[in-house]
Amino acid sequence: MSQTSQRSAVFLAEMGIAPHWKLRQHADAFQDEAPDAVLHPVETAQAAPAPSAPQTVAPAVQTAPPVAAPSAVAPSAAASDDSNAWFDDAPIPAPAPVAAAPAPMRAPATPSQPAAQRPAAPRPPAPPLDDSTAWFDDAPMPAPAPARAPAAAAPAAGPVSDAAIAAMDWPQLQAAVKSCTRCELCHSRKAAVPGRGDQHAQWLVLAAAPSAADEADAAAGGNAGPLSDEAGKLLDNMLKAVDLSTVEGAYIGTLVKCRPSGADGGERAPSADEVAACRPFLDRELELSGARLLLAIGHPAGKGLLGAAARGKVLRYDGRPTVATYHPADLLRRPEDKGKAWADLCLARSAHAGRL
Repeated sequence: MSQTSQRSAVFLAEMGIAPHWKLRQHADAFQDEAPDAVLHPVETAQAAPAPSAPQTVAPAVQTAPPVAAPSAVAPSAAASDDSNAWFDDAPIPAPAPVAAAPAPMRAPATPSQPAAQRPAAPRPPAPPLDDSTAWFDDAPMPAPAPARAPAAAAPAAGPVSDAAIAAMDWPQLQAAVKSCTRCELCHSRKAAVPGRGDQHAQWLVLAAAPSAADEADAAAGGNAGPLSDEAGKLLDNMLKAVDLSTVEGAYIGTLVKCRPSGADGGERAPSADEVAACRPFLDRELELSGARLLLAIGHPAGKGLLGAAARGKVLRYDGRPTVATYHPADLLRRPEDKGKAWADLCLARSAHAGRL
């Protein structure tokens, strides 16, 4: 190789473009220059970067005969193919394995994957609740339940009958007394007053009617019953003298369950009609308690019960021995009559024992 050609090669190598001037058809001339490169190591060392250049300009050299390099490029070209040809009937050719080439990225899962690899299909959302009331339109409305009349309104249907009273138990009887409309006293009373005491009594102690104090207590919601004032305390002492009490052995009631009042608001004796209206309640009290003796306290009670009352005698009401004595309120006004009242109690005790 001439000295001029060698210098040109060195110059072009220093400029980094010497390989571009090396055409493949002059390969023989390039091989002829190889000995010169050996003879001049400095120039050859300066031209060392040249071998990497063919990688960057490889696409420009298209006239060279096929070598192994094109086959190495084929897998990458096949991996970058974004066409839909793989949907055709023809099978997809398997790419040639290349150790140095990176593994191509897989396309996202498609419906063509096997069922075991596909994610489970999400369940359809539940239909929203229908908050409308349109479905009420076609269905008939249910008939409203009949309203129950209040317990206090029951007497409006009419007074309770004698037969109904005769079939009552103690709670029913006391409730019927409180709501009774069998006589005119229901319009003037403040409250009816049921009896009090032992419901399995041996003696039934009977006054004519409740007092004003008894009525006031019942109107206020109390359950003291008849003779709950000072007169009642005296009566309790009288019964205690013959071994009885309202806790055991004695029941205290009245002929009429409402207080009769006069035109001036004062107390009066009950009328025959009022006594007759309340008589079924008295009869039921006798039946429920099983009392074997009646003690009528006060003249109005004895007269209303028997039609005529006489102290010191044993009379009978419905087959039961009946004894009349003083009302405790009268004894409080006339304490001197207490001895006579004690004799009446002894008479009643003897009658109860069957000795008279």
